[in-house]
Amino acid sequence: MMLAAQNLSLDRGGVRVVDGLSAALKPGAITAIVGPNGAGKSSLLLGLAGLLDPADGAVLLDDRSLGDMPPRERAQAIGYLPQAPEIAWDVAVENLVALGRLPWRDRGADAVEAALTALALQDLRTRPASRLSGGERARVLLARVLAGEPRWILADEPLAALDLAHQLRLIAHFQSCAQAGQGVVVVLHDLALAMNHADRVLVLDRGQLVADGPAADALAPAMIAQAWGIDARWLGEPGARALVAGEPSPARLSNPSPGR
Repeated sequence: MMLAAQNLSLDRGGVRVVDGLSAALKPGAITAIVGPNGAGKSSLLLGLAGLLDPADGAVLLDDRSLGDMPPRERAQAIGYLPQAPEIAWDVAVENLVALGRLPWRDRGADAVEAALTALALQDLRTRPASRLSGGERARVLLARVLAGEPRWILADEPLAALDLAHQLRLIAHFQSCAQAGQGVVVVLHDLALAMNHADRVLVLDRGQLVADGPAADALAPAMIAQAWGIDARWLGEPGARALVAGEPSPARLSNPSPGR
């Protein structure tokens, strides 16, 4: 089930935040979307999820426009986690995760249990959502997405609120999802995470796709200098690389991108 942007342009608040982007994303892989602040990463993810209508171009799921799909069918295929999700009801963790089954209109007990296990939430299943820490809340909301068993998982900064151990556990789960044939697309700010764990990296800068390929190519020092305005180099072996970066250029800091 291919997910593709065709000459996609997106506007938010009257501002063009993604401009003429084309990319065909294949299932069975982790794709990271990276770029400076305001490059259009979150907007692109919204567009790929069918939650932001194109100003031009289209998003296709197996050659079918997302705009032509009934919302329930789209929700069965694509699970989306925003950067700052809200919890509307103070329900127990297990019931909150079970809401991920709404597109299927069933409780999906096995899927809910698998999601709780994947995010190490079994001991929290009866805890009210109001009593969760920030990291626990982030894991619960992602478990809700996983419980829906979507063909595509789209997550905006899913690792940001997690400690190192839970980051590594979630990355391992994403890798398992990809190996099972699901597509995983994540927005990341941490370039080392993208370098070490993504199969493919899209680099956005000012709403333009400026690099697309294996992490080692898309995140080469020359591209980091171009998009982020910093001199950087990678240390270590593949899969365990660390980024050593210098000071950003004054021009980059004084000329931020308009998007999100």
